[in-house]
Amino acid sequence: MSRRPAASADPEPVLITTTEELVPLCERLRQEPFVTVDTEFMRERTYWPELCVVQLGGERDTAVVDALAPGIDLSPLGALLADDQVVKVFHACRQDVEIFLLRFGGTPQPMFDTQIAAMVAGFGDQASYDSLARALAGAQIDKAYRFSDWSARPLSPAQIAYAAADVTHLRRIYAALRERLAREGRLDWVAEEMAALTDPATYGTDPDSAWEKLRPRTNNRRFLATLRAIAAWREREAQRVNIPRQRLLRDESLLEVAATAPADAAALARARGVTEGFARGKSGASLIAAIEAAKELPDAELPEVPRERAGPSPSPALVALLKVLLAAKAEEHQVAPRLLASSEELDRLAADAPGDLPALQGWRRRVFGADALALRDGDLALGVEGRRVRLIRQGASQGASAGADGGGAG
Repeated sequence: MSRRPAASADPEPVLITTTEELVPLCERLRQEPFVTVDTEFMRERTYWPELCVVQLGGERDTAVVDALAPGIDLSPLGALLADDQVVKVFHACRQDVEIFLLRFGGTPQPMFDTQIAAMVAGFGDQASYDSLARALAGAQIDKAYRFSDWSARPLSPAQIAYAAADVTHLRRIYAALRERLAREGRLDWVAEEMAALTDPATYGTDPDSAWEKLRPRTNNRRFLATLRAIAAWREREAQRVNIPRQRLLRDESLLEVAATAPADAAALARARGVTEGFARGKSGASLIAAIEAAKELPDAELPEVPRERAGPSPSPALVALLKVLLAAKAEEHQVAPRLLASSEELDRLAADAPGDLPALQGWRRRVFGADALALRDGDLALGVEGRRVRLIRQGASQGASAGADGGGAG
């Protein structure tokens, strides 16, 4: 199947409101080497995102698909997203991909995320679409409709133009980034990141691990068991009634309920942020049942204290040295530091509890992780030469400079 090269002119945006219009559009786009994709959705009042608009950009097509149009069948879009001969290009794709996974049962494949690519290419942490449009497409984004109510109908011409801009400029951004990364030998770095983003497991929510995100500051395993039960209950109940978890029960209220472990509706209603109606209703009853079940757990089934509090704290001095190494490596390779390693990963490296850290996998290990382990283990030292950080291999006659001249690793 032949693939047409991309053209430079941007087609006028077309609003798609019927299946009969969507089918030929998707058939044409499946002949493209890549298609740019974005979504507009609403989530302020619901747990599950409500897909309102899908924007698609091709060589000869710029389309704004009304996902809420009466009777429209989006399955041709699902087939396009699943076509492994067409690269689907997004910017900051995680929420878009989650929506498509929920709608079509699979993630778009193959994918290219220009925000991730920009971090690999040295555009800093979480480069915005606006900044990349200015730098790589020479375009200025009108932000006036960023917070539109995309569920309201009809869509205005200004909304349609705003939505279309999210995929037209993205074509030039993608072309520029891909050319730069190919020249620097870093396309495989982006491919490793895309492998995680196309994995459906990345978007799964495990209610039984939701409590860990609250980072409770205690070693009391009985309290942790109650917190685990309540956090899991909140996740499942929010999904059931389709409202945001914080609207169902805010974090501070959840922690207080876990601490007091109320046994009846009257006690539950005394917790901060819990109304009498909630406590005596169906949700309150199921919450109390979850608390009672947690109280009955034997000691052997209580959750373990999170790893970062189970062992000795990492040396602040060693963490500081790892941060210097991270900054030096990011400068040398012109890549965003946050993409190489997070603060939590540095703490775990310093505490000698690395596990399966991303910083020790794939291209990150080649660029940063291997030297981070060497520094931690005393096989590498840091010095300064010519206003640059210098890596000094222990036992070597001369060190390896970590300057900002660039160059890929691996």
